[in-house]
Amino acid sequence: MAQVFPLSEGVFTIGHDKQFVPFDTAKDELNERPKGSLLVEVLPFLVITKQDVIVFDTGLGFKNNNGELQIHDNLRHNGYEPEQATKVLLSHLHKDHAGCLTYEDNNGMIKTTFPNAQYYIYRPEADYALRTGYPSYHPDEIEPLLSTKQVHWLDGAEGMIDGYIKYMHTGGHSQQHIVYLIDDGNDKIFFGGDEAPQLKQMKIKYVAKYDYNGKLAMELREKFAAQGKEEGWQFLFYHDVHSPVAKL
Repeated sequence: MAQVFPLSEGVFTIGHDKQFVPFDTAKDELNERPKGSLLVEVLPFLVITKQDVIVFDTGLGFKNNNGELQIHDNLRHNGYEPEQATKVLLSHLHKDHAGCLTYEDNNGMIKTTFPNAQYYIYRPEADYALRTGYPSYHPDEIEPLLSTKQVHWLDGAEGMIDGYIKYMHTGGHSQQHIVYLIDDGNDKIFFGGDEAPQLKQMKIKYVAKYDYNGKLAMELREKFAAQGKEEGWQFLFYHDVHSPVAKL
């Protein structure tokens, strides 16, 4: 049976400037943040299957008070070392999902965050990210990974990884966004990135202004919610403050 561990970097607000500002739910007030700010969790996931130690998206790359990457600290808290990760599956390359592909160590050396993992990246998304750049994409943080031998390119509208992980191009939240469905014969685990970011968005039908194609994104959420409910998917919600893992 697959195991799922949320790897939260914390709660943030994000406004029109695309900046993620830490938010303390115990004392901060959302109405004191700039108008239109959204309250979100930044929540990579660790999924353990019989075959793999998988990380879904990598977060912002923040460090804790000890100078350690928060995602490394979270892994160790759940009993795993960064070196044990075998796959990093990326939904898209926006800063909050791909801000920790690599990191700078205490000696100023750039290292991959998961040194023994293959990083699965949708090739059209990488091309688009490097062309488009700031503020949503940070090419200077993406390019160091692309020069390594750890990148496994994904091509085509859909495909399979090692016979049990399906990826599908969706293009709702961003033009070259993809989603993943693990099906190991026992469990079905769906990671939708920003196509399925929060539980409430799977239940309430509305067009979100922050999506590239809001109507398509809404339709995708409706489709995934219906299929997931019927097939018993376990959903991983990357931006959900209250319900990071849920079934519909």
